[in-house]
Amino acid sequence: MFRSAGDEQRLRLLEFLTEGEWCVTELAQATEANLSTVSQRLSVLRTGGLVVRRREGKHAWYRLADEHVADLISNALAHAGENH
Repeated sequence: MFRSAGDEQRLRLLEFLTEGEWCVTELAQATEANLSTVSQRLSVLRTGGLVVRRREGKHAWYRLADEHVADLISNALAHAGENH
């Protein structure tokens, strides 16, 4: 799980997903990355158990797997912002 979130860009996607469910297209626009790159990053996060996917027509929607993941991301971001 931690290895999945260890990449800065994947962590950025997780940060967006703390706000709720996003489709791949929205995440690609928000992060200014191409669709295939975002899909690849989300696949790693899904394999790591951090996000879940649902399909609706041609769109794939992602959200955090549960509140524990949201807490983990929130704590990690808060800790990263502390001066040591």
